[in-house]
Amino acid sequence: MKLLYFAWLREKIGQAEETLTPPQHILTVRDLIAWLRTRSPGHAAAFADTRLIRCAIGQEFASLDSPLDSAAELAFFPPVTGG
Repeated sequence: MKLLYFAWLREKIGQAEETLTPPQHILTVRDLIAWLRTRSPGHAAAFADTRLIRCAIGQEFASLDSPLDSAAELAFFPPVTGG
């Protein structure tokens, strides 16, 4: 699974993307975030407050409770505003 990080998430994690194979018990985006927090202090800082995180699965907005199923790409980013 390819994970993409944008804005301050990328800065805290220290990389723009990574390819990982989560354990089989990871079923939702929320589960994935909980697992990612354990990977490094940067991941823990980036995912500390899930209220500030949005995600997309395969370039489609998704909720934190969305199932991962066979997702090939997930993007994490802060809330976006338009103007």
